[in-house]
Amino acid sequence: MLCGGSRALQHFSDYHHHHTSIGLGLGFCGAKIVLLSSFFLRPSSQAKARSQLSHKLRRRIVSSSGFHYKTSGETPILHNCFSQRKDDPELSADGSTPVSGGIVALGKFDALHVGHRELAIQASRVGTPYLLSFVGMAEVFGWEPRAPIVAKCDRKRVLTSWDSYCGNKAPVEYEIEFASVRHLTPREFVEKLSKELRVCGVVAGENYRFGYKASGDASELVRLCEEYGIGAYIITSVMDKKQDSKKRDSGDSKDRGQVSSTRVRQALAAGDMSYVSELLGRAHRLILQANIRDMQSERRISVPRSSILNLPPGNGVYKACLVLVGDDETSVPCNVVVDTSCIHVETEELRLCNSDLSQELKLLSVEFG
Repeated sequence: MLCGGSRALQHFSDYHHHHTSIGLGLGFCGAKIVLLSSFFLRPSSQAKARSQLSHKLRRRIVSSSGFHYKTSGETPILHNCFSQRKDDPELSADGSTPVSGGIVALGKFDALHVGHRELAIQASRVGTPYLLSFVGMAEVFGWEPRAPIVAKCDRKRVLTSWDSYCGNKAPVEYEIEFASVRHLTPREFVEKLSKELRVCGVVAGENYRFGYKASGDASELVRLCEEYGIGAYIITSVMDKKQDSKKRDSGDSKDRGQVSSTRVRQALAAGDMSYVSELLGRAHRLILQANIRDMQSERRISVPRSSILNLPPGNGVYKACLVLVGDDETSVPCNVVVDTSCIHVETEELRLCNSDLSQELKLLSVEFG
């Protein structure tokens, strides 16, 4: 496996919405591609220090523009909610975990879109931000495999790009096996956050559901977190600013016009890369596994869909693209064509065969936006 890294987050609940496939459209946009060598990315994590709470934390309801307070009991004081990150996810000798003392964002983090970024921003305002990731949901539920919106090996780059939004504290993903929490009640889940993971607080959206069969909502999360002495920070949804967004049928019963991973998938299928960029807050990046056998000519490479690591845009021609090659990411104009069998990249100026492609698989990064 060429890429390590975090699984896309899913809601902690015992149900799911299986999105139907969408017809492919023709897209035209600017893009750039980056040639990378094979690599592994593993999320870093926090070390053994854990902060202690002197008082009960204040419940806060947060909007995207700032914090609004709901005081219950004494004013909270967070002591040393920052701790160093480490690579070993195991419990330390003193029982602390990589997220001990941190603020964990809860949600479904498939696309890492602007709504998810807002959760990370609010978490960073309180302490060290984390995205709590549940892995193995597809295996538990027997879902049909589908390509992630963000390649596993590219998630760390995206989260790092949020650094400036999060007070120079880029969020880190922390993984929990879904099978280990699937049957937990809302109370048991919050107890796990407090007593086992030892977090200082949680951040979630106003529509967040959790616990077995999604029986808990945001208000119950706030109540339980107060009971267990950890902070609960609920933020309003980041709404889709596109004028006709409310008319879009996402197929999600929880859709109230907010930015969502479902909307990102629909926009990608339609080849509307400008809209995709608005939802993501960045250009969409497609990661492909390529080698010299994929070269069609000195200036053209065709990578089969079987070598795609995440979701491509819909079939179409994407002009005015840029190809970035080497450590200095030299940019050269190119075109990208997506069809039913391959992703084709063609440049007029740079000979792709001069790039670091060989018989061994390399990662080719194609950026649209």
